[in-house]
Amino acid sequence: MAHGQQNRIFGKRKQQHVIILASGDTVRHMTLRPWMTAVAIGCIGVFAIGYLVATSYLVLRDDLIGATMARQARMQYDYEDRIAALRAQVDRVTSRQLLDQQVVEQKVDKLMQQQMSLSTRHGKLDALLDRAESSGLTGKPASSADHAEAAGSPKAIELALANTRPAEVTPDNSTLAYLPATETVADHADRVFSKVTLSLKRIEQDQLKRIKRLTDGADDTADNIQSIIKTVGVAVPVDAPMADDEGGVGGPFLPPQNVDQFDQSLADLDTALTRLETVRETVEQLPFRNPAQGKLITSPFGNRKDPFFGRLALHPGVDFHFNPGESIRATAPGKVVSAGWAGGYGNMVEIDHGDGISTRYGHMAEIAVKAGDAVTSGEQIGRAGSTGRSTGTHLHYEVRENGRPVDPMYFVNAGIKLASYIN
Repeated sequence: MAHGQQNRIFGKRKQQHVIILASGDTVRHMTLRPWMTAVAIGCIGVFAIGYLVATSYLVLRDDLIGATMARQARMQYDYEDRIAALRAQVDRVTSRQLLDQQVVEQKVDKLMQQQMSLSTRHGKLDALLDRAESSGLTGKPASSADHAEAAGSPKAIELALANTRPAEVTPDNSTLAYLPATETVADHADRVFSKVTLSLKRIEQDQLKRIKRLTDGADDTADNIQSIIKTVGVAVPVDAPMADDEGGVGGPFLPPQNVDQFDQSLADLDTALTRLETVRETVEQLPFRNPAQGKLITSPFGNRKDPFFGRLALHPGVDFHFNPGESIRATAPGKVVSAGWAGGYGNMVEIDHGDGISTRYGHMAEIAVKAGDAVTSGEQIGRAGSTGRSTGTHLHYEVRENGRPVDPMYFVNAGIKLASYIN
């Protein structure tokens, strides 16, 4: 009752929560206080928050690790792509350098072949130039020849090729050192080789022009000599002498192989020089010298009044005034066919010069040669006198063609004209 009254006085009392724990005969009870509930809830909240944080960390850690690994993978791929690109660039540069080197080497080989060809040609040309010089022919001016020799020399080729060496690659493989940014090694080599090739072409053209001038000069000289000696009735062989028949030569006629312009010009020059040499040899073997240089003619060739009989007679030679004992010399090389007394000639020497041409020297006081001797042009064969049918000291000089006397002055006058071509 008191309890009921107390509830009525103080109101309804809040009942406390009691936890009863029974184990066998033992019974325990625990009254739950509000603060204990708050603590429990707090612990549960802290645990839940910790769990959530731990769970979130684990989840986020996996995401972070995945993102980091993905970023690292992307970076690795980027590095690998960059490395591959750099390798490709290096390969391209290397390939370009190899190609450029091959191009340069091919051009060097071609240029050296041209230089060797020019050197070979120069060697062939030297022999012909020596022959032309000995024949009195002149080529192009020395300055041009020196220029051609210097430009075609191995030293000049070496200096030119030095400018075609590939330039070094800079460390970043971006540009080529010593070359403009827009010019490659191949372009540089092409430019240099073009200059050298043009120089060699000019040398070749100069050589061809020189050969042409020499060929024309040899032909003109041979024509002039041949036209002069034709006036005395001497036939000059046009072609070069053939090989000895005893050697035996022959075979079918076939066109030549691989004959270029230079070889053809050399062949033309050789033919012209051979013809000129043949004509000169013919001239040198014939009696074109004056047997009495500076002497007076006392009796010309032809019909005249005989000094002994006083009637018309043929004088087969020319008489030149000589002092007693003066030297008488051969007017051309040849072989002595007779040397001695010959009737009206007195002491006479006859020399065979070949091609049916012979000379006679009469009225000599003394003979210095004998039959069978070979004499040279200008060699002394005796001394002047007045032997035989002679009225005084003089030289009776005859020229005969195939045994027929001809006017010696034809040969003497022709020799004057030939002096500028054979001396």
